[in-house]
Amino acid sequence: MSLNPVVAAVTARIRHRSQALRAIYLKRIDAARESGTARGRLGCTNLAHAFAAADSGDKSQLRAGRWPNLAIVSAYNDMLSAHQPLERYPAIIKQAAREAFAVAQFAGGVPAMCDGVTQGEPGMELSLFSRDVIAMSTAIALSHNTFDAALMLGICDKIVPGLVIGALSFGHLPTVFVPGGPMPSGLPNDDKAKVRQLFAQGKVDRDALLESEAQSYHAPGTCTFYGTANSNQMLMEVMGLHLPGAAFVNPNTPLRDALTAAAAKRIAALTTLGDAYTPIAAIVDERAIVNAVVGLHATGGSTNHTIHLIAMARAAGIIIDWDDFSDLSAVVPLLARIYPNGKADVNHFHAAGGMGYLIRELLGAGLLHGDVQTVAGPGLAAYAQEPFLDAAGKLVWRDAPALSGDDSVLRPVSNPFSADGGLRRLTGNLGRSVIKVSAVKPEHRIVEAPALVFDSQEAVQAAFKRGDLRRDFVAVVRFQGPRANGMPELHKLTPPLAVLQDEGFHVALVTDGRMSGASGKVPAAIHVSPECLAGGALDRVRDGDLIRLDAEAGTLEALVDAAEWAARLPATADLSGNESGMGRELFASARSMVSTAETGAVIFGGGLAPPTVTADLWPVEHENPSAE
Repeated sequence: MSLNPVVAAVTARIRHRSQALRAIYLKRIDAARESGTARGRLGCTNLAHAFAAADSGDKSQLRAGRWPNLAIVSAYNDMLSAHQPLERYPAIIKQAAREAFAVAQFAGGVPAMCDGVTQGEPGMELSLFSRDVIAMSTAIALSHNTFDAALMLGICDKIVPGLVIGALSFGHLPTVFVPGGPMPSGLPNDDKAKVRQLFAQGKVDRDALLESEAQSYHAPGTCTFYGTANSNQMLMEVMGLHLPGAAFVNPNTPLRDALTAAAAKRIAALTTLGDAYTPIAAIVDERAIVNAVVGLHATGGSTNHTIHLIAMARAAGIIIDWDDFSDLSAVVPLLARIYPNGKADVNHFHAAGGMGYLIRELLGAGLLHGDVQTVAGPGLAAYAQEPFLDAAGKLVWRDAPALSGDDSVLRPVSNPFSADGGLRRLTGNLGRSVIKVSAVKPEHRIVEAPALVFDSQEAVQAAFKRGDLRRDFVAVVRFQGPRANGMPELHKLTPPLAVLQDEGFHVALVTDGRMSGASGKVPAAIHVSPECLAGGALDRVRDGDLIRLDAEAGTLEALVDAAEWAARLPATADLSGNESGMGRELFASARSMVSTAETGAVIFGGGLAPPTVTADLWPVEHENPSAE
């Protein structure tokens, strides 16, 4: 199947737009590769430090320099369910490395915070910035320059993007991402959502809510709904950074352990001392980034990746924007229904055929670049397979099933849930934003109603509890961008707004904050950019202004007389409460220099993404995606 013309055209314009920055990046990576690993050039004192704690067998190999040295970078902690299984991984990896004539050393740990724990709390204001801290921590782990390759152990929201950004700074090193897998299915997600709405209405108490949540989040592994964590795993697979089929195998199972061991053996072969040298810089190119966006649309993935993928691409010298997302969404069908876009969880998706089935369908329809490099070798075809253990307990791969095991969860391209991916860009006098409509019923995709302006999600919740929101309205929640307060996710707004929508009111959310993978059935224009503190227009909105959110036409407008709109002075907000406490004072410099949501909300300068994006580095060019 030939490549879809829109996919081809978007890829071409990304390549053209990125040409200068990509060349700079690749030149830097080539220089690092040519200089090689420093282990053989280190002074005796330096080298002795590098292997002082190794066991005798590893020490002799590190001293001789004959075996590749694999870095383990891990986000392990035993509080996060997704990362607790990683405790066992280093021992598995080290043994597998020895069997492949390599040494593995635990190079460093990176922080891993849970948005589920910090949701609606002050600590959530550190969440987005934790991604860039993770990237820098990854760089520190690899900075000893004694490694020939790296294995990245991380799962959740900001962690995988941070690991990718950090790894791409060492783009001359082969890198494999090693996932942990989802926890077994617990309380159905739809039932969980109903209890949350009942609690928001005051119809059940805290004990009932806690019991519901504990039945949902009940074991080691990733949360089973399709939020940012599981979207991360999908992305790593469709980008060729996992072993095929690794994304959604449950933790602490023989197959999971076999895949972890296989990752260590495979990465040894990808080093300069192996027979198939493949650095991560050769994998993450324009085609892989486009494949990632296509995968996101086909599965109804997290809106957080309209920020993270931009930052990840930028770390490889590739420039993408929301127009690229929107144009690709128009031609990529929705093939999966996973909560919050359906009732199933990721275990059901995996059982129905999972990533192998999905990738085969997209390849067959010409919606993915098949001619990419991956950690499994040239071409994406290997990812249309699934792993299993044969009768002897050996890890092998077989073709993904020809038919979906459950067409209420996973469908072929010939019979999609929707003809498009459901992620759209909105533009208008309020700025640029994105909206995910894959879970929004068509009758709710256009809302025109008076604005009610809030400066925090707590203010919205308080108004709901007072009964002030039983009307048609658009909640404008402003000063939630990265410069204002670190851009926390606003998940706690979903239950009350969903209650009001269910009662028949026309409601919508417009914010410069985030909703992430929990974006659900209420229309939400999120990531409005520029944010208020970067000159955005949300601070001009007043209570009662008529707001029109039209997801079909792709517009977001305050229907205010143009002269009056231009004459309005921006409102201000007291943000002093965001400046300290729970460590927030340590991130003042990050808030002051962070770039906009559409440029990845990054704090890095230099060769990644400068806080002030200039036209020559980030040209505004929105060519016709169907043009040759």
